[in-house]
Amino acid sequence: MSTYAQDATTSDGEPAVPVEATGGADAAAGEALFKANCASCHKLYKKAVGPALYNVSQKYDREWLYSWIKNSQALIESGDAQAIAIYNEYNQTAMNAFPQLSNQDMDNILAYTDTPKQVAAAVVPAAGDAGTSTGGGDSTLNSIVLAALALILILLVALLFVVNNTLKRFAEANGVVTIADEEEVEARRPIWKAFVENQFLVLVSAIFLLLASAYFAYGALMSVGVDQGYAPVQPIHYSHRIHAGTNQIECKYCHSSARESKHSGIPSLNVCMNCHKSIGEVAAETYQEGMDEYGIDYNKEIEKLYAATGWDPDEQKFTGETKPVRWVRIHNLPDLAYFNHAQHVTAGNIECQTCHGPVEEMEIMYQYSPLTMGWCINCHRETNVDLENNGYYEKIHEELSKKRGGKKLTVADLGGLECGKCHY
Repeated sequence: MSTYAQDATTSDGEPAVPVEATGGADAAAGEALFKANCASCHKLYKKAVGPALYNVSQKYDREWLYSWIKNSQALIESGDAQAIAIYNEYNQTAMNAFPQLSNQDMDNILAYTDTPKQVAAAVVPAAGDAGTSTGGGDSTLNSIVLAALALILILLVALLFVVNNTLKRFAEANGVVTIADEEEVEARRPIWKAFVENQFLVLVSAIFLLLASAYFAYGALMSVGVDQGYAPVQPIHYSHRIHAGTNQIECKYCHSSARESKHSGIPSLNVCMNCHKSIGEVAAETYQEGMDEYGIDYNKEIEKLYAATGWDPDEQKFTGETKPVRWVRIHNLPDLAYFNHAQHVTAGNIECQTCHGPVEEMEIMYQYSPLTMGWCINCHRETNVDLENNGYYEKIHEELSKKRGGKKLTVADLGGLECGKCHY
């Protein structure tokens, strides 16, 4: 029996209002029992695999409910009209038997199902940035270079003033020109003309401008095709932070082809529906967090998923009316480069985060690494090869280890720097 639990929320993600249990029943204890035993098939206020259970204690006799919960199939086989009607209404889907639940346990569950739904409060999305965390390129090197160029310019200007003052004092001391004559000449001469006539200042300025232009031109050319930090808006918002982080869903559960294929692949929406057939709404805290911090209504995004797959949550079946989802690709290597996910993920045991960054923290997925050739080469030079339990490379490992005097082997030692490995 599933132990998955979904917090009781309204259709807008608001929490249900707790009520006082009647007849000595404990609604709080009933909530825990409901989540452990019932939530995989039932919701409080919406139809799921089974009927909505809100106020079910008011619809049926309590003794009948005890019998139904403990062993519904026995009740159906006995010819009970109500049991047969419910069984047929829900496509003769058999309900699990719960003989371990005592009458007190069932009273607690029923007290919890009597919890009324809270009226949803208006939620205003947070203004401004939607909380996108992007992995922009590191600007430390740019700042250092610009600071160095600025310092050189300041030093040259200071040197110019020192040289000019020295020349003035020399001319005054030797009677070549008086201070009064110099001030009169300087007053009549335009500043641009004084700048042009000063060959030293012109030379320094030209050198500075050429160096700065070369630096920025080189940086612009080297950034062509580098999309580090790229974070496009997808047609259906998917939070890796919630799925891979909070719920700890393993990356390769969705990207299963990464184990055996060149490509990691875009998961089929059927993979999403493995869970979201039962999860039509997020927990109240998660919903509020999405609205307050990211301006995203997670429940609306689940509705988009249902529309794309043709899932009718009320009837709990696929209608056949599907809509294609035009996902926006994030990571894209040039056609001239060959990369195989299986070789890295399965043979190399490389963690996804090594290349894709802290995916479990990303609300909006972005390109974490530059994915340039230099970046790959550095990784091959620095990454040690796991020699244990790797029969595929066992012989070559042994020979290379002897040549290196027992030192650890890197990917570069196995030919990871050969051009033909990635370009052929």
